[in-house]
Amino acid sequence: MANERGLIVSTSPHIRGPEDIPRVMWTVAGTLVPAGLVGVYVFGYYCLFVILLCVASAVATEALCQRLRGQPITVNDGSAVITGILLAYVLPPSVPWYIPVVGAAFAIAIVKHTFGGLGNNIWNPALAARAFLQVAYPASINSDWRSLKEAGILYNITGVDAVTRATPLFKEAGMETYSYANLLFGNVPGCVGETSVIALLLGGLYLIYRGYVDWRVPVSYIGTVFVLAMVLPAKIEAPWANDPVYHILAGGLMLGAFFMATDMVTSPLTKKGLLIFGIGCGVLTTLIRFYAAYPEGVCYSILLMNTATPLIDRYTQPKLLGAGKAKK
Repeated sequence: MANERGLIVSTSPHIRGPEDIPRVMWTVAGTLVPAGLVGVYVFGYYCLFVILLCVASAVATEALCQRLRGQPITVNDGSAVITGILLAYVLPPSVPWYIPVVGAAFAIAIVKHTFGGLGNNIWNPALAARAFLQVAYPASINSDWRSLKEAGILYNITGVDAVTRATPLFKEAGMETYSYANLLFGNVPGCVGETSVIALLLGGLYLIYRGYVDWRVPVSYIGTVFVLAMVLPAKIEAPWANDPVYHILAGGLMLGAFFMATDMVTSPLTKKGLLIFGIGCGVLTTLIRFYAAYPEGVCYSILLMNTATPLIDRYTQPKLLGAGKAKK
């Protein structure tokens, strides 16, 4: 069966299964809810406003793009909702209201519909929008939590007076590290929906159980980061530099490994390709964390591997039965 670009995405016979796009999308959206609830509890109700604003902007942009392109409006399939949720989850809780609107519009209109809509985009829309916002609004995207505390929005995070970073992956020596327990439950600085490892892990495992996510990507991604964090010589003085457990629990690794790197559209089609994709994400994430000025590597590592997906598919596609060099 070929899509609009002529790429072979399956082999005969074409047996229709019980799952469809709306069922998959809304299930994924449901598994993301616990992480968002933790974010709202830890950072305050403004996070809920950010999530709703991202979702509403993504859905509205999707409907507008489909109307302008003369296509049926399919916002009820849940794909735009997931893009909005994921974008909100990788934004800091103190982000001004207009940034989620701009980011969601960019994700849907530029990253998704410029390439033909659902199923044709090259990059994960939420991550591409996050990278765009990082360049367009660096001060807001790299903001701290003091403004929220002064405004009375931030309530529950432990040691809030000392929290001045948008991530626990700070690279300066002498800075505070966080316990594994706080990292597991999400009581640490970070973006809206990336801090609670337990909530994200439970959601990700459920998607694997349902068959919506292939285990090869998150396992190879997280496993590669774990191994490289132990063996690579770190060029940073952070106390967590060679702590592989901290690398896994902190930052956006869990969110990226289970919900973004596993995107069916932008990840490889073959089992071998999925392993290569996950390993590549892990290598790039660790290299950025160890040797770059940017504190986190998940966003850019997944986007770079999205770019490499067509090449991975080309060299990992299985040979057709009976195909080979003809004998003379």
